Amino acid sequence: MNPSNPIELLAPAKDADTGIAAINCGADAVYIGAKKFGAREDAGNSVEDIYTLCRYAHKYFAKVYVTLNTLLRDEEIPDAVNLIAQLHDAGIDALIIQDMGLLECNLPPIPLFASTQLHNTSAEKTAFLEKVGFERVILARELDLDRIRDIRSHTQIGLECFVHGALCVSYSGQCYLSYAIGRRSGNRGQCAQPCRRKYSLSDKNGKILSAPRHLLCLKDLNLSEYLKDLIDAGITSFKIEGRLKDTSYVMNIVSFYRQKLDLILQEMNLKKSSSGKSVIDFLPDPHKTFNRGYSRYFIRGRHKSLASWDTPKSLGEKIGRVISAAKDHFTPLPDPLPETERGSICAGDGICFFDKNQQLCGTSINKADGKKIYPEKISGIEKGVVIYRNHDHAFLSQLKKSRAVRSIEVSLILDETPDGFSLTAKDEDGISAEVCVSCQKQPADKKEQAKSAIEKQLAKFGGTEFVCAELVLNLTDSWFIPLSELNALRRNVLEKLSQARQQHRPIIKKRVIPNDAAYPETELSYSGNVLNQKAKKFYQRHGVDRIMPAAESGLDMHGKKLMTTKYCLNYELGRCNGKPPLTPALSPIGERECLYLTDEDGRKFRLDFDCVNCEMALFYEKPF
Repeated sequence: MNPSNPIELLAPAKDADTGIAAINCGADAVYIGAKKFGAREDAGNSVEDIYTLCRYAHKYFAKVYVTLNTLLRDEEIPDAVNLIAQLHDAGIDALIIQDMGLLECNLPPIPLFASTQLHNTSAEKTAFLEKVGFERVILARELDLDRIRDIRSHTQIGLECFVHGALCVSYSGQCYLSYAIGRRSGNRGQCAQPCRRKYSLSDKNGKILSAPRHLLCLKDLNLSEYLKDLIDAGITSFKIEGRLKDTSYVMNIVSFYRQKLDLILQEMNLKKSSSGKSVIDFLPDPHKTFNRGYSRYFIRGRHKSLASWDTPKSLGEKIGRVISAAKDHFTPLPDPLPETERGSICAGDGICFFDKNQQLCGTSINKADGKKIYPEKISGIEKGVVIYRNHDHAFLSQLKKSRAVRSIEVSLILDETPDGFSLTAKDEDGISAEVCVSCQKQPADKKEQAKSAIEKQLAKFGGTEFVCAELVLNLTDSWFIPLSELNALRRNVLEKLSQARQQHRPIIKKRVIPNDAAYPETELSYSGNVLNQKAKKFYQRHGVDRIMPAAESGLDMHGKKLMTTKYCLNYELGRCNGKPPLTPALSPIGERECLYLTDEDGRKFRLDFDCVNCEMALFYEKPF
């Protein structure tokens, strides 16, 4: 890890207001969708709103990245290029893309980030992306620390990884299930999330191995305990997932990771990539906003309990198990987590639980009287039922009223000049500005009062992004300076400092490198996601000889692989000993026998297991 590289906390923003809230809570950068062509179709924003967000973020040297990471049809490319030009004029700091056809277009000088949808899993792929001009690669979520270290050792490009939020069961950019069953493509921003549905599991003889459950639904990612390891491995940007999440969620999670990162950066003598300190009036807790339970995924290798088989919904925090239930109330035995950390259930809270049929049920709390909890509905709450709180009324109310404030520390020095006074402002980044005023110097009659008035007026930074951290008065006497002059000095020096900051704002420089660097593969199947002629031209220029069009071109997906996953149902069910099978009748690459998933509409999918590469694949088994 190069100690000169600043570390970035990157937050999602469904709109400008959420982005501003993330900045206030300490995000070093935010990513947001434009009005079209983003991988979250329902999270689009106007260029005007993005401009507003950029102006606010740039005060703190925070950055704004725009997601334009869907596959494009030929007829959409002119519109996309025009939109990119508008976004460049709005001041965005980088563009996140998936479609390589854009590299064949005449784009403005805007830095490009390689979306995780590009299936960035190897040092070879990352090195290629660096050679053709990308400034950053967003790594696949499935990578472990060793793979990340290997990629870092072969490249100098910026590396970004997800550390928190929802997980797609398939490698990003390699899932075609939603498109195959309903023509809603994840690579076009329209995923219908079929992985969150129920499936039954059977073997090749039809024996049921699992009744219908959410077998492809993963828990959410939480790598908050591995941030230092990731920095050591070469990560410089930590990404929080959630461009559809509300402002309360973003404030809570950003604040949680900001606090974690600040301690680590201090310990490692590293710097964050933006300016200012955030002050919040709540205690962040990732268990109190939306989550399906958490896992570390594969960051330290394979382990069990990655999935949320019982529900795709948020359970929240575990409260405890019911030890007694009456007709209108119940009493839970608290979870081992201390009540001071968990917080007691209160009126207005929402709880959920699984009934005897393993159906998720929920209700609200009308009253809490000591250990007795009075829910709005008692049905299903019986002795032994585990209670979760999925709505902490007090916490969420506090978040909604919270006034997170972010300020840049400034030191002021008031000096005398031959014909008046000068005021110098220097911020925490070492940027300074000076203004002078000519006026008659008049000794004050009440010296202490005059000094106090000077200090009070000069330190009034309200309504700006600055806060006065230090004030030095280099004066030979206690002068009387009119309040109007003091206010003008302060106002003018801060305005001049703001201008100086914009001139010195760190900018990601775009590297334009037209070349014919060889792509790591010479053939691309439909999983290469080539949907337009410019993308085809790009890959041909880089040595790819055979190119199959993308699934979204209208391919019949019967018999084709719809999903590749690191997550393995054989392993989760205890059917794998961690070694490739040696049975001669099996494939020489060591595949286990197929299993089958059947969804609630009777559609059947085959699961194949590549035990050498430790991956599972889902195939379209029969016509829908």
